[in-house]
Amino acid sequence: MAWHRPARLTTLATLALLGACPTVEGDAPLGAGEPTFHEWMFENEELSAGDTTVFVTGNQSYSLPSRNLSTEKRREFFVGNSFFNRNWVTAPASTEGRDGLGPTFHARSCSGCHFLDGRGRPPANPADPLLTLVVDINAGLEADGAPIDDPAYGHQLQPYGLDGVPGEGFAYFDWEEVPGEYGDGEPYILRKPTLRVDGLQFGPMSDDTLMSARVARQVTGMGLLDKIDQEDILALEDPDDDDGDGISGRANWVTDVLTGERVVGRFGWKATRPTLEEHIAGAFLGDIGITSAHFPAQNCPTPQVDCANAYEHPEPELDDSTFGRVSQYVHHLAPPARRDLDDDDVIRGKELFIHFGCVKCHYGRFDTPEVAAWPELGGQTIHPFTDMLLHDMGEGLADGQPVWSATGREWRTAPLWGIGLQQDVSNHLLLLHDGRARGFAEAVLWHGGEAELARESFRLSDASARHALLRFLESL
Repeated sequence: MAWHRPARLTTLATLALLGACPTVEGDAPLGAGEPTFHEWMFENEELSAGDTTVFVTGNQSYSLPSRNLSTEKRREFFVGNSFFNRNWVTAPASTEGRDGLGPTFHARSCSGCHFLDGRGRPPANPADPLLTLVVDINAGLEADGAPIDDPAYGHQLQPYGLDGVPGEGFAYFDWEEVPGEYGDGEPYILRKPTLRVDGLQFGPMSDDTLMSARVARQVTGMGLLDKIDQEDILALEDPDDDDGDGISGRANWVTDVLTGERVVGRFGWKATRPTLEEHIAGAFLGDIGITSAHFPAQNCPTPQVDCANAYEHPEPELDDSTFGRVSQYVHHLAPPARRDLDDDDVIRGKELFIHFGCVKCHYGRFDTPEVAAWPELGGQTIHPFTDMLLHDMGEGLADGQPVWSATGREWRTAPLWGIGLQQDVSNHLLLLHDGRARGFAEAVLWHGGEAELARESFRLSDASARHALLRFLESL
C-alpha cells in the first residue's frame, strides 16, 4: 500500500505544526483506517532497499549485488568489481584497459579508499598523512556557483605523481579536544581536526583558495539514491522554514557536465554531483587521474609542466565499455537488511529518533519510479534515512567552503542505511565528513545549526534513552 507524494507531505506539514519534537503517540494518521505517517514511513523497514536488499552481516556487508539481479547481470557485476578493485597502471602498458594512472593521483584504485566498498578514516597516527580522505580545493565560485580551480593545484590535492611527475603535497590533521557534559553530569570529550598541508611543490595556494577534507564514504545503495525522482526530493524542501520546525532543507542546484542542464545535486558530501555516473567519473579523474567522456581533460594546472608533458592516452583513458561495467557494479551494490527489529531498546530508540526530530532530515522512506534502463532499481520502497537535501549543521561542523548552492555550513544529509555494519566492514566507527566522531554518540553531539534541538534532546536525555537511540542506529 502506498500514498501519493502530496498526501504524504501534507501529513508531514501537519506533523510539523505539532512542534519540533512531536511525540510518537501524537503521530497523525494519513486517513481514516490508515496507518500514521511514521508507521507508513517505516513500513517493511527490515527491507532497507526493497527487493534489492541483501541479508548479510560481517565484512562483506557492503559488497553484494542487488538480490533481484539475474544470473547474467551478476556476471557483469563481478566484472565491474574487478575494475573497481584492481590497481590502474602507467600508460602505455600491456595491461589492456587498465592503464592511464595519473599523471598525478591520490589512489591507484577505487578500493584504495573504499576498501570492501566501505568507508575511509583519518590515520590512527596523527603524524601520518590523510590517505583515505581527499582534500577538496576551490578558489572561489563562478557566477552560477561552479567552483573555481586553484591556479596551481586544481580542484583536489594530489599527493602522488608518476615517475618524473612531482606530487602536489600531503595533508595532515592536527587534533584538539573539546570537552562537554551530558545532562546527567556524565562527561565526554569530542575531538576536532584542523587541516594542515605540508610540502606544497608549486608554491602557496591562492589567497582565495579554501580547502576541505572529505573522507571516502561507503558505496552501497548509491544506485537507488540515483533513481529517486527529483520532484520527490524537491517536495521535501522548506528553505524558509515555512512550517516553523527549525528545519530548512534545500537542494543544491548544479550543472550536469554532459547535458549542461541545471539539476539537483545528489552525491558527494555537499551534493555536488547530480548523477551517479558523473560522481563515478569525477572520482576516476580526481582520485586516480583517469579521464572519461564526462571529464576528458587531465588535471594539470599551468605551473605543473611535468604533469602536462607526461604521456597521455590519445582517447579518454576510461572507455565507455569499462565505464559501463564499473557503473553497473556501483549501481547494484545493495544495502543490507535491518537487524534486531524486535529488540526492546531498538524499538524505543526508533521512537526517540522520531521524537527528537532526527527523522526530519534523516528521512525514512522514498519510492523509486520504474526505470527502464535499471529495472531492478525501479519500483522499490527504500529506507535510506536521508532527504538528499542541504542543511546548516552549525559552526562546529562548518568547513567554510561554499560550492554551487551550498554554503560553508551546509552538508547533504548523510544516508544512514547500513551504518550499523560499518565496524564489521571497515574495522572502525569513525563518522562525519572528516572522521572526527568516534562512534554514534560523538556524531550526534557534533550536530548543530538546524540539528541543534535534536542534539540537545539527545544530550539532555537520561543514559537509558541515549543507549536506546544508539541501539537503533546500530540496527540500521
